Amino acid sequence: MSRSPALITTAAPSADEQLARRRRKYVVMMACRIPCLVLAGLTAHVGWLALAFLAISVPLPWAAVLIANDVPARRTERISRFRPRPRPGLPRSAAERRQGLGE
Repeated sequence: MSRSPALITTAAPSADEQLARRRRKYVVMMACRIPCLVLAGLTAHVGWLALAFLAISVPLPWAAVLIANDVPARRTERISRFRPRPRPGLPRSAAERRQGLGE
């Protein structure tokens, strides 16, 4: 018997939760850009290193917007659903007979 809690809804996370998660991703990616630009300035005397930091920082805003605007896909994992056990002596409903529950 599974010890995980039974999921009683297939609802996706709320829009507020999704927005907060996407904002967090955007802020983290943009926060990574600032050190890259600072390091590019500090390593300007080593041309190839400064260009490497700039090359990393240039596509970050584009990638951050793409990732932040992406809506998460629905989960396809197997989940534990609540299925009531049949009680002896009680008649089965038509829905239970169709689904094969209570056998």
